[in-house]
Amino acid sequence: MRRSICTSDPHVAIAGQTRTYSFSYTTANDLPKGATFTFEFQSMGRFFDWQPPQTNIKSKTNLIWLELPNKKIVQANVLQDMKTFSNSYEFKLPQDLKTGETVTIFIGSPTNDNEKANRCQLYTQRKKSFNFHIDVKSKRETEVFHLDVKGNSLQNIKIITPSLVARNKRFDVIVRFEDEFGNLTANAPEDTLIELSYEHLRENLNWKLFIPETGFITLPNLYFNEPGTYKIQLKNLKTNELFYSAPIKCFKEADYSLYWGLLHGESQKFDATDNIENCIRYYRDDKSYQFYATSSFDSEEETKTDAWKKIVTNVSEFNEDERFSVFLGFQWNGNSKEEGLRQFIYPKDNKSILRKKDLKSNSLNKIYKTLTSKDVISIPSFTMGSETVFDFKNYNEEFEKVVEIYNAWGSSEKSSKEGNTRPISGPVKEDNAGSVIKALVNGTRVGFVAGGLDDRGVYSKFYDSTQVQYSSGLTAILAKTHSRDGLFEALQKRRCYATTGKRIVVGFFIAEEMMGSELKTYNKPGLFYNRYITGFVLGTDKIKEIILYRNDQVLTKFTPDDTTFEFTYDDMTFLKEFLLKPNAEKPPFCFYYLKAIQEDGHMAWSSPIWIDEVDEAPKKIKKK
Repeated sequence: MRRSICTSDPHVAIAGQTRTYSFSYTTANDLPKGATFTFEFQSMGRFFDWQPPQTNIKSKTNLIWLELPNKKIVQANVLQDMKTFSNSYEFKLPQDLKTGETVTIFIGSPTNDNEKANRCQLYTQRKKSFNFHIDVKSKRETEVFHLDVKGNSLQNIKIITPSLVARNKRFDVIVRFEDEFGNLTANAPEDTLIELSYEHLRENLNWKLFIPETGFITLPNLYFNEPGTYKIQLKNLKTNELFYSAPIKCFKEADYSLYWGLLHGESQKFDATDNIENCIRYYRDDKSYQFYATSSFDSEEETKTDAWKKIVTNVSEFNEDERFSVFLGFQWNGNSKEEGLRQFIYPKDNKSILRKKDLKSNSLNKIYKTLTSKDVISIPSFTMGSETVFDFKNYNEEFEKVVEIYNAWGSSEKSSKEGNTRPISGPVKEDNAGSVIKALVNGTRVGFVAGGLDDRGVYSKFYDSTQVQYSSGLTAILAKTHSRDGLFEALQKRRCYATTGKRIVVGFFIAEEMMGSELKTYNKPGLFYNRYITGFVLGTDKIKEIILYRNDQVLTKFTPDDTTFEFTYDDMTFLKEFLLKPNAEKPPFCFYYLKAIQEDGHMAWSSPIWIDEVDEAPKKIKKK
């Protein structure tokens, strides 16, 4: 039995390359005049997708056309899928086509001018497919063209290291060889050698690395002999370019490790609801995150039951201790001010999505009554957004341990008038009722996390408006173990901090207690007279300013003019002079937190440390 033949030329494309592509179809049957070919381009027109061609045959730039065996040209008709916003291109045969004859679809320039041709997508993909439908009367047959998209020329070397390590404790380093779009690539001259070295590493460590076909390599068993701040250096001996890792802080001993990831955010490349498997792989492999939480919206329209089941399955399958922790989570949008928008995160598998329309979960009070703080953590998000504002008056200290102080649509730290340099701005404006600092002054106790970019639910209309967009944020968690339980416990204890997307390493301590701690004067009476504050910031760029806040006021500032800075500060103002008094049920208190600002504009916020004025330890109730 004869079979049709589909071939692509070239069969391998280069990400971001501009050229002319051809797709040839040799029919296995006679096709009559009037038969229709439909070429599914499967590009949504996003900046990183394959460039959609145009159909005006008179134009010689980025054109799609069909060529018959006699070299006659057939113009395409555009068909748009309103659900996916992707284009298909329809051709009608102006003559009969006999068995064994070939038609070819060209995409690019008729004059073979690469500057006027078609641009490939900006990301790599194994077996990129283009569906090709043949319609004859009421029958349809479908063939598929395939080609591989590989990385472009080597432009960058990314070095992925732990942020905190202990002296003489071995760790692995992952080196990614990337093109200008962040794809793994081995596309470099054959004699390219990469030299690994650093002055503070042990003397015999001076390796020469080849670029592997996979585009990445793992370097095992590195360690530091002495405490300090380090950066791994790689030098391209072909071009003499230097590449550095993010900073690494080495301690004499380390009880905690620092883990980077995202608790709320959507991938621009892969839809986190419909394509959850590729989305998780992207954050684990391409972004090198150590944890990720799903964050689909609760509505049936956004997250159908079947989609949620698929998410649940993939979260369970991809979660792996000591490698990549995946949490099951979703977003729930409640009443403005009273409930606001929040991200729910489960520490366990196989949990149900709580929908706002369901009677049992149509209010936060009902949700909190049916769960415990061991079952879920509730993270208020985008609290200063005028349509999702949460005023913290109904703050629940059992479930709401952290707050999203920043995401790609702005910071909820405070208002722009109070110095917020990344305010919520656009059709959705800032509402100071949701200010995180205002909530802290009123007695709310939350640590800080950051969200990423989101285009779903309440954020879906932002792209078609003048809403200001910033960089995607990152959350850092200080945990004892790299597991869901370890990370969840750290969030419950507020051992975390937020950045605007860079891996800025932050340490913040009062009386040697770390961020997120609650200190009591009954067991540390010296706090009445002196708060011994220490910390460090290891930047990915030169640090412009470090601001130390006491309550909502600036206590002091540091201007390091360097990429690393360690500090000590004695706050010797008598404690009672600035204590806050939330209500009669709570003791007077104060809080401190740190904000670091780099010269490139990126920032980090440490979670606060609280001090309570308590005269004596709480009495233990004897069990009868």
